[in-house]
Amino acid sequence: MPDPAIEVTPSADLKASSRYEFGLVVLFFLTWGTVFLDRMSVLYLAPLIAPQLHLTHAQVGLLASSLAVAWAISSLLFGAISDRIGRRPVLVPAVFIFSILSWVSGIARSFAQLFVVRSLMGLAEGPTWSTITATIEESSAPHRRGRNVGVVVSAAALVGLTLAPILTTQIGNRWGWRTAFFVAGIPGILLGLILWKYLREPKAPRAIGQSAPSLADYLSLLRYRNMWLCCLGSAGFMTWLWVMHTFAPLYITEVNRNSVTGTGFIMASSGAGAFVWGLVLPWVSDYTGRKPTLLAVALISALVPLTYQSSFLIAHPWLMATAGFLANGGQCIAALTLVIIPSESVPAQFHATAIGLATLVGEIVGGTLAPAFSGAVADKLGLAASLWIAAGGAILVFIAGLFMQETAPSRTIAK
Repeated sequence: MPDPAIEVTPSADLKASSRYEFGLVVLFFLTWGTVFLDRMSVLYLAPLIAPQLHLTHAQVGLLASSLAVAWAISSLLFGAISDRIGRRPVLVPAVFIFSILSWVSGIARSFAQLFVVRSLMGLAEGPTWSTITATIEESSAPHRRGRNVGVVVSAAALVGLTLAPILTTQIGNRWGWRTAFFVAGIPGILLGLILWKYLREPKAPRAIGQSAPSLADYLSLLRYRNMWLCCLGSAGFMTWLWVMHTFAPLYITEVNRNSVTGTGFIMASSGAGAFVWGLVLPWVSDYTGRKPTLLAVALISALVPLTYQSSFLIAHPWLMATAGFLANGGQCIAALTLVIIPSESVPAQFHATAIGLATLVGEIVGGTLAPAFSGAVADKLGLAASLWIAAGGAILVFIAGLFMQETAPSRTIAK
C-alpha cells in the first residue's frame, strides 16, 4: 500500500504554491497602486504647490517629465540588473527609497529641490515596474498569467487615477500639500517591510550552470519582431494615456464649461473603467489570445478622448462619464504591450529587460515628448487637436497589434 504522505505532498505543494501566488498578487496590487499614488501626487497637488513655490506651468510640466525620463531609464537598467542578480535585491530597496523620497518631496523649498527629488523618485520607481511585473509573470501558472498581471497593473487605475486625486487633494486642502506627501509615503514603507518578509526570489530564469547574459545577449532582444511592435505599441499607449490625462481636464473645463468638481467626476469614472477592464480583459486574453484582445481594446479606447468633444455628451455629463467608463481599456493595453506579450516573446532570462525596454520607449515618446508636442499643437489649433492626438495613440497600438505574433500559451500550444 503506498505511503499516504507521498500522495498528499504534491497536492499540498500545489495548494501552498497557489496560496503564495494569490498572496503575491494581492501584495503587488497594493504595492503598484502605491507607486502610482506617489507618481501622480505631484500633479494633483500642483494647484497647491505652485503658489507657494512660485512655479510656472512649464515648471510643473518639467516635474512630470523629469520623473518620466528617469523612470524610463531606470526601468530598463535595473530590469536588466534584476535579470542577472534576482528580483528581491532590486525591488525591496526600491520600494523603501521611493517612499522616503515622497517624504523628502514634502520638505522641498524651491523648484530646483523638488525637481531633483522627483527625478530621484523616478529612478527609484522605474525598477519597481519591471521587477514587479516580471516577478508576477514568473510566479504565475501559465493559464493564470494574464489574469494575475491584469490584476496587478489595474491597481494604477484604481489607486493612481481614481483614489489618488481624492486622497491627496483632501489632505492637501485640510493640512497642506507637504503633509499630503508625507501621508503618501507611509504605505510604501509598510509594504516594503511586508515584501522583505514575504517575497521569495522567483525560480531562476537561467538554467543551472548557464553564464550571465552578455551585452550581445541583451541586444539579441531586437531580433524579435514582437519586441519592436511592443515598443511601438507602448509609445502609442503612453501617448494616449498622458496626452489625454493632461489635456482632457482642460478641455472639459475650458471648452465644455463644466465645473472642476464635475470634471473630477468624469475623469474618475474613466479611471474606474480602466480599473475594471484592466482587471478583466487580460484574464480574457488567457483564453481568447493576446492579439485579438489587444486589437479590440485599442480600437475601443481610441473613442475615450473623442467622447469629450461630443456635443450630445457635453449636454449630458453623466452619459459622458458612462462613455468614458465603458470605453477605457487602457490598463489592459498596458498589461499586454508592456508586460505579457514582451515577456512571452523572449527567453525567460530576459523578461525584466524586455519589460524595461518597452517601458523605456513608451515613457520617452508617450510620457515626455508627446505631451510637449500636443501642448504646442493645442496652443496653435485648440485643445481639441490634443485629444485627436491622444486618440491617434490608441490607433497606433491597433496598428502595431495587427502585425504581432500570438503568444498566449492556450493559443500557441493549441497550434
